[in-house]
Amino acid sequence: CADYVDVLSAKLKDGCTVATMAQIVKDFNATWAKDGAYKAELLVPMMSQDLGTVYWVGRIKNAEAFGAGLERWMKEIADTDSVAGKLYTRLQQCVAFGSRGGFTTF
Repeated sequence: CADYVDVLSAKLKDGCTVATMAQIVKDFNATWAKDGAYKAELLVPMMSQDLGTVYWVGRIKNAEAFGAGLERWMKEIADTDSVAGKLYTRLQQCVAFGSRGGFTTF
């Protein structure tokens, strides 16, 4: 197997646009994930049973690296003044996350 892919479904909240969410993803990649170990992108459906759901898709080298990064994220969001804390606040204002899945690529 190759990469670990982290997929979260999300519904945009009132007042939040795809452009706003795309900017959050861009800022996430440029700040908190700037080392490049985890890279996120936003999938926006063009054809789907549910056109109202967008997907946060993150990619990292393996599940072990993902777990370590998730632990770091969870620790850092507790400080609302940290980079992670500010990003998390923006995410919470913009989307309601639904399901989350983890996948490996082959």
